[in-house]
Amino acid sequence: MKQPFITKEKIIDIAKMYPTPFHIYDEKGIRENAVRLKKAFSWNKGFREYFAVKATPNPFILKILQEEGCGVDCSSMTELLLSEACGFHGSDIMFSSNDTPEGEFTKVRQLEGIINLDDITMIDFLEKECKIPETICCRYNPGGTYKVSNSIMDNPGDAKYGMTKEQLIEAFTRLKTMGVKNFGIHSFLCSNTVTNDYYPMLARTLFELAVEITKKTGVCITFINLSGGVGVPYYPDQQPNDIEVIGEGVRKAYEQILEPEGMGNVAIYTELGRYMLAPYGHLITKVIHEKHIYKEYIGVDACAVNLMRPAMYGAYHHITVLGKEEFICDHKYDVVGSLCENNDKFAIDRMLPKIEIGDYLVIHDTGAHGFSMGYNYNGRLRSAELLLKMDQSVELIRRAETPKDYFATFDFSSFF
Repeated sequence: MKQPFITKEKIIDIAKMYPTPFHIYDEKGIRENAVRLKKAFSWNKGFREYFAVKATPNPFILKILQEEGCGVDCSSMTELLLSEACGFHGSDIMFSSNDTPEGEFTKVRQLEGIINLDDITMIDFLEKECKIPETICCRYNPGGTYKVSNSIMDNPGDAKYGMTKEQLIEAFTRLKTMGVKNFGIHSFLCSNTVTNDYYPMLARTLFELAVEITKKTGVCITFINLSGGVGVPYYPDQQPNDIEVIGEGVRKAYEQILEPEGMGNVAIYTELGRYMLAPYGHLITKVIHEKHIYKEYIGVDACAVNLMRPAMYGAYHHITVLGKEEFICDHKYDVVGSLCENNDKFAIDRMLPKIEIGDYLVIHDTGAHGFSMGYNYNGRLRSAELLLKMDQSVELIRRAETPKDYFATFDFSSFF
């Protein structure tokens, strides 16, 4: 059973200063997890985690990860500006974009970050805009379906990202003639895998590809980015990934495939967002209504503006009723928000303890792709973000939006 990292008594105290709903993050959990990841890949001298900024774009969170040795993976101008403000520079930054707007590669070059090209046509685009750097990465898409342990995990052939193998070889050959000296390979094939087999199998695919490309093109591959895809157990009965087992699996593939080919100095990079942050964030919301019609509804003060994943994907997020952790889950509810959309539901037919108006609910695993996917439909405003610090004090790391924020883009008009 999932256990909240915060108590009802603590939330009642916090809510006196910061009204619900709000996202709260566990600094202790974040730091300990970053240390575990680094230890699991410590066998690789060049290992670096590039945290996916899109997962939790908050400077306070980025600074914590920076202190733990992480770099950042960015995919937009705004994420680059945020990372720059936090002091990331040079090889701290990986820029993995697609359909890239003009000006973003220029910003990466100014920051001396690493560009990860999504498509072979971007070579000319990059050269025209700001010239080709000496270090560059290219994204690979093998096509078809990707299987782990004979189970289909995802369908890269339907994904818009990356190059075919033939395009990758052509791109590397051409980039070498354009002055590139250091090459990287990147690939993201599956999302949110809860299996220790995914990363080692992906590593084998990319290590074999690196050997083949090196032989065919003569380029120097200096790093391989395994990207993201290592997931978290959203359901309480799921077995979590064991990062030490995953790291060991990648090490074995490295020693079997790369080292015999004289490629034992290749650095391994990861680009984890969900794994790094999801379990260490809660959305805290208060029960404000109940409705009894054809189903039993519990209305809370949060909505899909605060957590879009259940509405967008039908994603499961576990819910704990604070103070009733040991109660029997003998009531069936739909837990809903206030948007004028019937998919604005955090849970459907969920068995929970009897809920009363005024109860506080913890919606688990919102530390990644939670707040960051927020929007303003119905004029609903995005919540505050709080940090539960190492000493158990609480810090405001993003204030809640106000109507003034919502109307700010009308600053050219006399209406407001």
